[in-house]
Amino acid sequence: MKIDLTDTTASKINKALVRGRRAIGTPAVGMVLTMVIVTDEENAYDAIKAAEEASREHPSRTLVVIRRVARTPRDRTNSRLDAEVRVGSDAGTGETVVLRTYGDVSDHADSVVLPLLLPDAPVVVWWPVDAPDTPVKDPLGALAQRRITDMYAVETPLQALDARAASYAPGDTDLAWTRLTPWRSMLAAALDQARTKVISATVESEAQNPSAELLARWLEARLQVKAERVVTAGPVVTAVRLGTDNGEIVIDRPEGPLATLTLPGQPSRTLALKVRSTSELIAEELRRLDADEMYAIALRGEATEETPRHV
Repeated sequence: MKIDLTDTTASKINKALVRGRRAIGTPAVGMVLTMVIVTDEENAYDAIKAAEEASREHPSRTLVVIRRVARTPRDRTNSRLDAEVRVGSDAGTGETVVLRTYGDVSDHADSVVLPLLLPDAPVVVWWPVDAPDTPVKDPLGALAQRRITDMYAVETPLQALDARAASYAPGDTDLAWTRLTPWRSMLAAALDQARTKVISATVESEAQNPSAELLARWLEARLQVKAERVVTAGPVVTAVRLGTDNGEIVIDRPEGPLATLTLPGQPSRTLALKVRSTSELIAEELRRLDADEMYAIALRGEATEETPRHV
């Protein structure tokens, strides 16, 4: 069910949500969190689709903030809020409200979002594109327990990575880091089997890949070795090689959903290591809302004195 509201207010949107739930026969609110997506019109469809798919695992109220660009001086003075309320099958397993802001309303989107947050429920803010330099200081980011960015969406991802490291605050995370979860799990399992000291590390990937840089920094911090970066044709991260006294530990995925794991003195084996969809990445991030200490370590490329020196 969809309800369109033109030149509206947060109060009218809340009433439309109640009306929509009653119309489909689900008056109770069964969502576990509020997800706020801040995007532009071009990327809104894909972001909403990913959030709705993730809501099958994490039922949520999704608030999509689309700031409309003023094209004329009159547009800048014409403050208005339009909304599209989706409930039932049109919103996954939760509720979706698409907010289009015009004029001065765009500069105060937090005042529109605040009355629409679910009471006593955590808030997650996701910027699919055009994330602020310091997410925690953004008016919408300040409302959230978890702030998700994506360095894959910027033109200079490695510069963005350094900026994220400088502005990091507990609760920040990035989908470039989330994409590494299967790699990190396999590397940890491989080292558990090999039981040998790592003396060198190499990360192979396409050029300017933020996930590869995060992986290299994480290995340096955890293993206390220098990680060499090697550029390949891609796509994304293609291989990790860990040198040991007994030989190389290698995870190689040149293309496709399968990787080859090689351990010293053992036959090679094939493992599933696909490139995951955005909805899968978002669903993973919503499983934990506390500070991601490993992401902070990977950003800075160094561990604290209390951090164990192993993967």
